[in-house]
Amino acid sequence: MKWKNLTSQNSVLTALLHPLRFQSTQSPSSSSYAPIFQFLTGLNLLKLGQQIHAHLILHGLIPNSFLGAKMVAMYASSGDIDSAIALFDRIRQNGSILLYNSIIRACSLYGLSERCIFVFAEMNSVGFRGDYFTFPFVLKSCADLCDVGVGKCVHGKCLRTGLGFDFYVGTSLIDFYVKCGELDDARKVFDEMPVRDVASWNALIAGCMKHGVVCVAEDLFSRMVDKNIVSWTAMISGYTQNGFAERAHKVFDEMINDVSNVKPNWVTVMSILPACAQSSDLDRGRKIHDYADSIGLNSNAFVQTALAAMYAKCGSLSDAQICFRKIPYSKRNLVSWNTMISAYASHGYGSESVSTFNDMIRAGVQPDAITFTGLLSGCSHSGLVDIGLYYFNSIKTQYNIEPTHEHYACVVDLLGRSGRLNKAYELATTMPMPPEASIWGALLSASKTHRNLEIAEISAKKLFVLEPENSGNYVVLSNMYAEAGMWREVNNLRDLLKTRGVKKNPGCSWIEIDGKVHMFLGGDKSHPMSDEIYKFLEQLPEKMKMFGYVAETSFALHDVSDEEREQSLGGHSEKLAVAFGILCTSSGSIVRVTKNLRICGDCHTVMKFVSRIYEREIVVRDVNRFHHFRNGSCSCGDYW
Repeated sequence: MKWKNLTSQNSVLTALLHPLRFQSTQSPSSSSYAPIFQFLTGLNLLKLGQQIHAHLILHGLIPNSFLGAKMVAMYASSGDIDSAIALFDRIRQNGSILLYNSIIRACSLYGLSERCIFVFAEMNSVGFRGDYFTFPFVLKSCADLCDVGVGKCVHGKCLRTGLGFDFYVGTSLIDFYVKCGELDDARKVFDEMPVRDVASWNALIAGCMKHGVVCVAEDLFSRMVDKNIVSWTAMISGYTQNGFAERAHKVFDEMINDVSNVKPNWVTVMSILPACAQSSDLDRGRKIHDYADSIGLNSNAFVQTALAAMYAKCGSLSDAQICFRKIPYSKRNLVSWNTMISAYASHGYGSESVSTFNDMIRAGVQPDAITFTGLLSGCSHSGLVDIGLYYFNSIKTQYNIEPTHEHYACVVDLLGRSGRLNKAYELATTMPMPPEASIWGALLSASKTHRNLEIAEISAKKLFVLEPENSGNYVVLSNMYAEAGMWREVNNLRDLLKTRGVKKNPGCSWIEIDGKVHMFLGGDKSHPMSDEIYKFLEQLPEKMKMFGYVAETSFALHDVSDEEREQSLGGHSEKLAVAFGILCTSSGSIVRVTKNLRICGDCHTVMKFVSRIYEREIVVRDVNRFHHFRNGSCSCGDYW
């Protein structure tokens, strides 16, 4: 029952308390208390509930199973699970199915999954059979523990009790099997249900999306007659999680247009924003932001956090900052702080990452492992070696968090970038867990930067085992061999690539203009404006040389002349995309480009000159981070 105002609540409560206030020769009976505890359930009036409980004890009353069930529910709903359990333990000898259901529900909702299953087993051992209130919460606990064996036993009891095809129980079974990765069993339960409600469809759709079975989810969604907000949001979220950004946008557009009678809510908006980040679709992200504001979500802290993350990943750090600042200080949770710390890190603003971290600590929010991954990454990308090492050493000693592989990878990268390769290698070989590809990748990259062929060879050979199909590792080592004039080793690597059937990942960059994405491959001449683009790039070296540019031909290492190497650099995909952006956008507008690989050193240098010559800001998002080029310099400070 929903109360219209506090007055109506108080009037009902006054009526319920009247028998307790009216003292006669007889004390109140236990039946007088049950409706009071039932009324207090869900109102978060714990202190009043405790007072009523004390009143009951003072009159020498011992709760029976019916009253006890109401009291357990009141305590659990008021946030005092310990008192709920203690009360249950005192009266469990005279238990009932209602009492057992109340504690099973409480344990399940509080995440006490093992206790929930234990109580369910005890309930069966004393002769009580579960009902449609029991099984959904027990199955939820089985799902939380991912205990397929116990869950299947509970499924058997559901069937023997005749509740296997009940709406609520059936949906709970589907949800249990889905969360445990047993999609075939989930589908079998779904297919055998004589009547399905929308929750059953939604549970299976969400499960298929979670496990990447997108085509099945699409088929189920197309067959649904009554789709609700959960159905639409499950599809949008599922598409986003599986990397189908365009499909997610299509479904979202159908929702906000006349196709659907259901309109997005804050959860839907949060589900679609990562799709914008995946495709670096800033314009679309801004339109969704405008839509969110139009439906009153401009003060929703969760939406503002999601918007901040979207803007940061689409290259607009300033917009991310605006969204973060809109969140009231008191409503900034751990996710909000982590989002901004990581945003600053990915854009190369390590000092701001550190400052934001300190603000979070002052706000009384305790960091987690994700916090330190963002913080250490920011230190690594900005050359804050001593600060990064300080925070790494404080993870366990000061914050009682066990350092993860990601933390070690950040510190290896931090040391490697700063030229402390031997120290980085020592950390990689002495860390408490086996180093994975990210560790050796950081060492290989640092070895390339600082021309340490010995550690590069060790790192590359480890990577050839850990990720044999990643052509980038072969290319880095091959280029280092070529730079050293070791052509026999270059040829050996080429033979190894052929033997293993490894295909080199082509450099690919894309830029969005007026809602259309334009994609460029290295040396690509298929674009309708290729003639204009290459003419622009041909004229560029002379303009840049007036400002001191010298082509860095080491980034195009082949057994060819310097002149040929210089020509090959001109066709790198990011240069093509930036040239197209300069040609097709108005003077003064920002050019935003995304690349699937790491930007090369020559392209990095060229972007600085282009930003100065044409007085443009150029934002390049590569596989590692963002580079903001302005007035001839980059936000990374050439520390990348």
